[in-house]
Amino acid sequence: MAPPAPLLAVRGSSGTSLLCGPPVCEEHHAFQRDARRGKYFTFSRDGSLFGWCNGERVHVVKVADGSPLLSLDLPKTAMLNFSPLNSVLVTWQSYSKTQNNPQGDPNLQLWDLQTGHLLKSFYQKKAEGWCPSWSEDESIAVRNVNNELHFFESNKFAVLLLKVAVYVPGSKGAPSFVRLYQYPNFGGPTSALANKSFFKADKVTMLWNKKAMAVLVTASTEVDKTGASYYGEQTLHYLAVNGESAVVQLPKNGPIYDVTWSPNSMEFCVVYGFMPAKATVFNLKCNTVFDFGTGPRNAAFYSPQGHLLVLAGFGNLRGQMEVWDVKKYQQVSKPQAPDSTHFSWCPDGEHIVTATCSPRLRVSNGFKIWHYTGSVLHQHLVPEGQELWEVLWQPFADGTFPERAIRYQAASSELGSTEQKLAQAYRPPALRNKPATASSKLHEEEPPQNLKPGFSGDKPLSKTALKNQKKREAKKAAKQVDERVQQSSWGFRDPETDKKIKNLRKKLKAIEQLKEQQAAGKTLEKNQIEKILKESQLLQELEDLELGL
Repeated sequence: MAPPAPLLAVRGSSGTSLLCGPPVCEEHHAFQRDARRGKYFTFSRDGSLFGWCNGERVHVVKVADGSPLLSLDLPKTAMLNFSPLNSVLVTWQSYSKTQNNPQGDPNLQLWDLQTGHLLKSFYQKKAEGWCPSWSEDESIAVRNVNNELHFFESNKFAVLLLKVAVYVPGSKGAPSFVRLYQYPNFGGPTSALANKSFFKADKVTMLWNKKAMAVLVTASTEVDKTGASYYGEQTLHYLAVNGESAVVQLPKNGPIYDVTWSPNSMEFCVVYGFMPAKATVFNLKCNTVFDFGTGPRNAAFYSPQGHLLVLAGFGNLRGQMEVWDVKKYQQVSKPQAPDSTHFSWCPDGEHIVTATCSPRLRVSNGFKIWHYTGSVLHQHLVPEGQELWEVLWQPFADGTFPERAIRYQAASSELGSTEQKLAQAYRPPALRNKPATASSKLHEEEPPQNLKPGFSGDKPLSKTALKNQKKREAKKAAKQVDERVQQSSWGFRDPETDKKIKNLRKKLKAIEQLKEQQAAGKTLEKNQIEKILKESQLLQELEDLELGL
């Protein structure tokens, strides 16, 4: 029996509706569109229930036949969610108080989904972290209350050993730290499963892998005291429940845009560095599995089955998507989705939805459903004067959609593909019609690992081979710099410019010597590494001086 086609929930100024997934993309026959302006919607974790609030009531229906399960008179509800086994519905509304009621009313409610009875009310003033978290079997629930974790156990459930992560910010020169604990053992540092301390952290974000074996911690400062980055400083740390911890070494300076785990829980992808950004897949030893080089990207998305990976550049970028076969590490397609504010994989691992939504963009609202080979299968443009606010795939239990063989030929579609050749980067007139050199590139462009010389396919290089390869690359780079240094510039220059050029060449020569030492396995000092990182800046300065810019 073929698996069902996932539904797509759509919310906008024209109401809330459910659409059948590709290739049909028509309104679901069992769900009557709610024409009221929906505030929020969500599916249950298994996709069997759909809930939404429309400014008048909260509704919950069964997805299969559209039959109502629960309806609550809660006009101010702004968000809702389901517990993992669909026992509890959680609703939240903005906290408010009046002169006659300075305490305000509890604004977080937990409802029994079967009876509709109110189980408990809480005060939850902030929208961030508003919803309690449950263990998979609902035996334990936890809330974050004023930096405390409040655990709740039901006498109907067996005890589950649940792993949690705790971050404690540093103060007065002391480091910050993250510790992993196993519920209910919270007896200080000695009972922690793993511990990682670090400086330069105003806040952290934590991302567990699917098997709860390890967590990735992104530590951030609001301001980069060196002045090198508008985004502040960021570092990435790895902690595992077996006690292992490490700093994930990112070989390019700049912000960390995105971190995502593969569904297999054995690898993770990081998008980082000043534009054009690098993307790299790491294993649980924090060693590089595959380097995608650089490109205009700021996000990464694994397919639900983990066999495909999309690297994308949204927001202030042009919407380029790179679809990669993760097993072969070969690029499948490179479509364009400009002005996209949303991206998500369909649970079937075959299709993607991109959308342009308000309020991020209030013009050209709509969504597209794609095949991963780059073909647009369905497109919906919102009529002028209306807005699209959100789209959401219906989730399914793991294993519902098995992994299918990856194809490289574009799927047939009447709408065709948006794959196109990107415009070439601008080059100054003096450099046109000349071979591109490292000094003539406007950005640090780097090809994917499989397009670099000496790539050995799926089999990684040995330590000796990798060391020799680095030596060859260092010598080649040194030779290129020597050639650039020996080249004479056209025109006449004043003595001061000649002096600057001479100093820049001297610095670049020193950098190449440092790179040769590094390739030979020598550990460099911090100031030496900082010199290497300035190479591209110095090359650009040298180029400008030699061209008289």
